[in-house]
Amino acid sequence: MLDIFQYSFMVRAFIAGSMIGVIAPLIGTFLVAKRYSLMADSLAHVSLAGVALGLLLGIYPVYTAIAVSIFTSIVIEQLRTKYKVSGEIALAMFLSGGLAIAIVLIGLGKGFSVDLFSYLFGSITTVQTIDLWIIGTLGLIILSVVWLFYKELLYLSFDEEAAQVSGIPTKTLNLVLMILTALTVSLAMRVVGTLLIGALMVIPVVTAMQFRQSFKKTILTAILLSLFSVITGLFASYYFNLAAGGIIVVIALGLFGGSTLFAKKMIK
Repeated sequence: MLDIFQYSFMVRAFIAGSMIGVIAPLIGTFLVAKRYSLMADSLAHVSLAGVALGLLLGIYPVYTAIAVSIFTSIVIEQLRTKYKVSGEIALAMFLSGGLAIAIVLIGLGKGFSVDLFSYLFGSITTVQTIDLWIIGTLGLIILSVVWLFYKELLYLSFDEEAAQVSGIPTKTLNLVLMILTALTVSLAMRVVGTLLIGALMVIPVVTAMQFRQSFKKTILTAILLSLFSVITGLFASYYFNLAAGGIIVVIALGLFGGSTLFAKKMIK
């Protein structure tokens, strides 16, 4: 079974997948607590437009996806705070708008390509060394920011008004959280794909919440569930010739179903 690791592309996939398996539910926990789960899907659609733009201009797509996602996250937060546009409305606009722009750019680029499909649904064979450096570097930044501002982000996620009264710079922290989400979405494209990263950021978190633990333990449980889904999914993808992103999310859904049944029995 371990012959899978004789291939360098699979080693890269497991390293990248493990890093994403930690980062995605970490940021996702704050989004779910804040009831901002759709942010991941909205930025995923926008990052797809960034990928299409990169392929059209001949720029490495991850770079353009990161730039476009961060810019969009800033715009969404400005619309929500400065112009008082409802968060749900802003997310809905960019969710559909990002996809529309991506379709237009794809048309200009003369249709879908193999490269674009790998970003849409994830592809274990396309993870390159440069992807590992980007994911590792930006992933470390994400982990460091969350560690430094954990208490403030926790307070902000559950009661933004009380956090503001307490002197916490809520506008700045909201913007930071949105940027971290944009980075996470962009980094996960190679492994899970833009259409499925939202699921990996939310499903393990919701699954972990079934156990009714403290916030910190919920994060740790969500990370373990996410890592299990990613690692098991990569094995299944290789040996059964399945789409990596799809099987990872299916496994995550299976864990959610199992945890729900287990939680019901515990309550009884």
